[in-house]
Amino acid sequence: MSSLRRTCVLAIVVTLVSAPTANAADSTDFRAGAAQEDITPPAGIPMWGYGARHDALSEGALDPLMAKAIVVAAGDDKVALVGIDLGRGPTEEMMKVIRQQVAEQAGIRHVLISGSHTHHGPVIELTDEPGLGKGKFDVAVAYAKKLPQLLVRAILAADKDLRPAKIGMATEAVRLNRNRQTKREPKATDPMLAVLRFDDEAGKPIAVLVNFAAHPVMTDAKVLKYSADYPGFLKSKVEAELATLCVFMQGASGDMSPNAGNGPGGPKGFGETLADHVIALARSAKVERPNDPSVRGSADTFHFQTRVDLLNPVVALIFEKNFFPEIVHSYAKTFGKGLRAELNTVLINGEIALVGGSGEFFCNHANRLKARSYVKHTLFFGYCNGHAMYFPTIEAASEGGYGAEPGVSLAELGAGERMMDAALINIYTLQGKFAKERRSSHSDTPR
Repeated sequence: MSSLRRTCVLAIVVTLVSAPTANAADSTDFRAGAAQEDITPPAGIPMWGYGARHDALSEGALDPLMAKAIVVAAGDDKVALVGIDLGRGPTEEMMKVIRQQVAEQAGIRHVLISGSHTHHGPVIELTDEPGLGKGKFDVAVAYAKKLPQLLVRAILAADKDLRPAKIGMATEAVRLNRNRQTKREPKATDPMLAVLRFDDEAGKPIAVLVNFAAHPVMTDAKVLKYSADYPGFLKSKVEAELATLCVFMQGASGDMSPNAGNGPGGPKGFGETLADHVIALARSAKVERPNDPSVRGSADTFHFQTRVDLLNPVVALIFEKNFFPEIVHSYAKTFGKGLRAELNTVLINGEIALVGGSGEFFCNHANRLKARSYVKHTLFFGYCNGHAMYFPTIEAASEGGYGAEPGVSLAELGAGERMMDAALINIYTLQGKFAKERRSSHSDTPR
């Protein structure tokens, strides 16, 4: 085994696969519930997303930031799908708290929390330690302590809303995103707009889940106020039109920007244009009770070398000038001795695969996973259960450009490909295709 392989420990196969152990009384049970929670922070927290702002503090909110949750239950297993109007998924420490509480209080074993990646959210990485936020950014520290409980509250409320449900899926290829990184033609994009619809037995919508890949960067960067950006306007229009909860789950948008084209610009115009497509898809979806209801899932943690040494004082100083010291100290603490990334794979009813990665994955990671996944539908959620920075494809890294160079793409070359290979193995294992294969485990697997 090479020294690189010895140094970089990688979990690439399923761990803790949830076997269908429901008793006979529950074997045909399929339920869904939905809820939301306002997670808008107070003013006075550094804004997340643009390094040029440095540690400029928020002056308030343009519109609320929300957490919207769907809980799906089948037999004795459940999954929580949560879209949050934040720049990233919860930190690793936050996820530990959330997982423990929803497991203990509601028996929810699978949790996918995806940040929309709005660049008008708060920094959530600061902690109550000297040099990491304490004494200087106490408002941010207090919010970071509160946030896990707000997300737990949304998940538990959705769990209490569980009721017999039907499910439907519809997708459309739309030209509403563009590749902001590559100069090679044709430029890769992920045009898939996916809508997952849940109805009660009477046909009344419980919730719709939207999956699309594009950076929410349409609000003026100079505005120091919180905003959900275009996903907020998308959700508002869908909810008004369909009288249900709309959950937005960002896709593999590491190299994807919005493409308004000749349509109305700005976050409102773009969000509502996208909403029109979502509404049509939701109405077209064939919603029915599944023949073989099930929820099965796995979670894996990966360890990668980093392309930049954040513990090097010279490197750290450069980063501090480009961002601000406390956030750089936080990243040095998290990634200084290697990068941990999380992958979650959930299979619903044996035919809908949900894959969540804790970072900004380039679109071709999702495109290739979908092409190789022999299930009816495969959705990819970015910024899910954490944030390990950018994951460019190997060829994108060779080309360079924003999101592909070492300064923001910290994980070693090929990290994203290895995670997508693991996701593919997970999907097939959850289907029972690799049941007799030997599978390695990983001591740091979170679940």
